[in-house]
Amino acid sequence: MTLTKYGWKQWSCITVVLAIPLVVFIWLGWWIGVIAVVALWLALVSFFRNPWRRIPTGLETGTMLSPADGTISAIERVDHHGAIGGEALIIRIFLSVLNVHINRAPCACTLKEMIYTPGKFLDARTAESAQVNECNLLIFDNNGEPLGVRQVSGKIARHIVCPLKAGDSLTQGQQFGMIKYGSTTELILPRPDDVETKVNVGDKVKAGVTVFCVLNDSAIVTP
Repeated sequence: MTLTKYGWKQWSCITVVLAIPLVVFIWLGWWIGVIAVVALWLALVSFFRNPWRRIPTGLETGTMLSPADGTISAIERVDHHGAIGGEALIIRIFLSVLNVHINRAPCACTLKEMIYTPGKFLDARTAESAQVNECNLLIFDNNGEPLGVRQVSGKIARHIVCPLKAGDSLTQGQQFGMIKYGSTTELILPRPDDVETKVNVGDKVKAGVTVFCVLNDSAIVTP
């Protein structure tokens, strides 16, 4: 396990700041203080942990992997979504401060557009937060079809990280950013009738590992 590059400024700062009392406590021989500082360092930098993941291979065509770690908080169908340009199925994941916060690509895709929207910082556990909080919408090209992933800030999370730019291609399970502290990530799929969901509300999922759903390609009509 390593620490993510997306949070190097934070974990570097934490390390430098806590190194000062650590050195002092070691010099004084106050080992209880040393243990306390080390425990605090582990607790703070664990948010930026980047565990090694074995990305599944040989998956059925159209299989989508979870774009985030967390708990499925909602699965809903909407008549229109801007990322898709029509009907869409949204699978929403709530990430607590204890979850790994690195986002991963649900499938092999290419970024078409990234739309950042400023907003509020309501508790990510509320339904309203998904509608009004600061967010970053990524619209991908998935074999000629649009696919959306939305990073949503929470009450504590106030910094969305996404270094991608239009034209960047991702492999399935590849890391592409993170949301610092509790937040929400959404996978937005076209053709809801052709989506076979593999998760339910309340399920625990892992980015790049958990099979989210299968988007059946039988309904695609070639112009």
